[in-house]
Amino acid sequence: MNARTNIQIINGPEGNPAFVVIPYADYVKQHTDDQALIPHDVISRTADGVTPLRAWREHLGLTQAEVAKRLEITQSAYAQQENSQRLRKTSRDKIAAALGITGAQLDF
Repeated sequence: MNARTNIQIINGPEGNPAFVVIPYADYVKQHTDDQALIPHDVISRTADGVTPLRAWREHLGLTQAEVAKRLEITQSAYAQQENSQRLRKTSRDKIAAALGITGAQLDF
């Protein structure tokens, strides 16, 4: 018995598969899952010696003051957290939410 699929394969001029068409909802789900990825720029900055938190902030083009305002704390309090090598899980998750990323993306 052949299982019904929601994909369509389009062959190219030579008759070989060239494209795959999938339902939009499946496409969105796949790209939502990609949000757990870490951009090369962030990895590169951490390889240069900065903390993952600072690397993300710089990658997103934010200042410490902007992130601190989102967290409703002072810039100096945020700076201490940014320079910390080990953040508490609750702090990490709050900061990640303020940056628009997941906590797991800060934990590498």
